[in-house]
Amino acid sequence: MATVQQTAQTIRQQLSSIYQEQEAGAMAQDVLEHVLQQSRVQMSLNQQQEVTITQQEELQTIVEKLLKHEPLQYVLGVAHFYGLELQVNKNVLIPRPETEELVDMVIKEHRNQQQLRILDICTGSGCIPIALAENLNTEVVYGLEVSEGALEVAKANAANYNQPVKWLHQDIFDEVQTIEAGSLDIITSNPPYVLEEEQQQMRANVLEFEPHLALFVPDTDPLRFYKRIAIVGYSLLKPGGKLYFEINERYGPETCDVLLQAGFAEAKVVEDLFGKDRMVRAVK
Repeated sequence: MATVQQTAQTIRQQLSSIYQEQEAGAMAQDVLEHVLQQSRVQMSLNQQQEVTITQQEELQTIVEKLLKHEPLQYVLGVAHFYGLELQVNKNVLIPRPETEELVDMVIKEHRNQQQLRILDICTGSGCIPIALAENLNTEVVYGLEVSEGALEVAKANAANYNQPVKWLHQDIFDEVQTIEAGSLDIITSNPPYVLEEEQQQMRANVLEFEPHLALFVPDTDPLRFYKRIAIVGYSLLKPGGKLYFEINERYGPETCDVLLQAGFAEAKVVEDLFGKDRMVRAVK
């Protein structure tokens, strides 16, 4: 039977046929950790441990899916986000590092406040509202989502962390009747913002597997979600309340204009760690 070390090498070689060497190595580590139920440290200490036939079969099934470009997080059923381990499947987008940056900004700006009332719009896996509920002093946290399949995932994730997020199954283009006007401190949203014309630049593992409902907007109306959420947000936020968007880097100034036209007192583009226009922060 093959050892942990040999198995890691084999998986890396198989995956490097379609992934870059470094990425293939990282994926091989993640897959082995998942199947062997060992941490990276444990595996480094157990390099010569033998991998059982059952484990080898499970590993091969996973590798075959990865070689068909299926994202690692969907294959394993989990994604890591801001210290959380979240369930994910094809009904939800895989949480991204830039969304962690958005969450981090919100937490840093509101860490010392009490009894915060928060709404996340287009909530997907629930990664944003659950992370905020875990790290801030909140009175109530809402997550709004149009997809029933996505909400099932979000509810399971919240239950896993005993976070009583209030889930709203609705389209943001309909009236939000559940929340009182002028009652919220924070609104966050990572809405669909990828243009249809940008599909050709996307990797197969995103385009073929992640939900298009959560990704794409028409080329003719790229800011449709931001226009609507700006209006809803202005109505629902308290005076001085803040709205945080993740955005398409092509539309930073335009997104700010949308917010200012909706009545917000200020709106500012915030760059991500790579220097790209990735977030907009507005104050009512």
